[in-house]
Amino acid sequence: MGDQDLSTELEGQGYQLTGRHSAVKLCYWTRASLTEGRDCYKGRFYGIQSHRCLQMSPAIDACNLHCRFCWRNQGWEEDGMMAEYDDPETLLDRSVEAQRRILSGFKGDPAIDLDRWQEAQLPRHIAISLTGEPTLYPRMNRFLELCHAREITTFLVTNGTNPDALRQLDPLPTQLYVSVTAPNAEVFRRLTLPAQEDAWDRILESLEIVRGLRTRRVVRHTLVRGWNLGWVRDYAALDQAARPDFIEPKGYVYMGKSRQRLGRDHVPVHAEIARFAKDLARRTGYQVADESPDSKVVLLARPGVDRYLPGRAPAL
Repeated sequence: MGDQDLSTELEGQGYQLTGRHSAVKLCYWTRASLTEGRDCYKGRFYGIQSHRCLQMSPAIDACNLHCRFCWRNQGWEEDGMMAEYDDPETLLDRSVEAQRRILSGFKGDPAIDLDRWQEAQLPRHIAISLTGEPTLYPRMNRFLELCHAREITTFLVTNGTNPDALRQLDPLPTQLYVSVTAPNAEVFRRLTLPAQEDAWDRILESLEIVRGLRTRRVVRHTLVRGWNLGWVRDYAALDQAARPDFIEPKGYVYMGKSRQRLGRDHVPVHAEIARFAKDLARRTGYQVADESPDSKVVLLARPGVDRYLPGRAPAL
């Protein structure tokens, strides 16, 4: 993994390594779903069953941004398309095996809902978002194809700086998230510390591509007080360029490695996010469809867009 082997540190943080460049980690909300019956905000927004969701990355050591608000390890990643990578067939099999291995220790917990635990053995959703920039994984198309063949829905989360990869996606993920974490090039440069000088231009190109993709598309704004919270007019222009199905303004969470770069005063409260979302909705013509104060996130929906996939039950 890059120039420095951090496998011991990653494993100590709860990562299950599934290859030289890939890993699975149990999501907080998967645990909460099993032990408390509480689901992630994606359950409220899109019908995702948190106990059947697998969180993974095929590119744990590849990322071209160094976002100050990121809770992951940084400073040892490749910043271009991966020259070495894990086989997609093996990656999917090992990811499911790793999730089951993690979940095995929960069975004896008296707080566990055993029916949910049994269902969790067969993941029905994969969030390709754990760490790194997944579009730098050259075999993404094959990995998506394998997931869909097993009737596993996919959420692919990207920082938007690899437009060529978005253009070449086939098949498309069930849902595509593009993180737009700044209103303009200067804020983007100071907040995300990009490896490439043209990273902002790449994001603008990606937003134009996203507009034409025939899958469910979301633009997410991770908002940090004192850094990128504000500039609603500029964010609205970016959102209108992409014209996604949904927009998610979400507050920065003070956790992990981000605590070495930011302070608690940079954490917005939900009321700030809600005000921002309301103003953004007014400027874009989107509607406030839902919110989750616990996660400090608001869902804006384009008028007429269904929150669930056509022909599918609400629970994916």
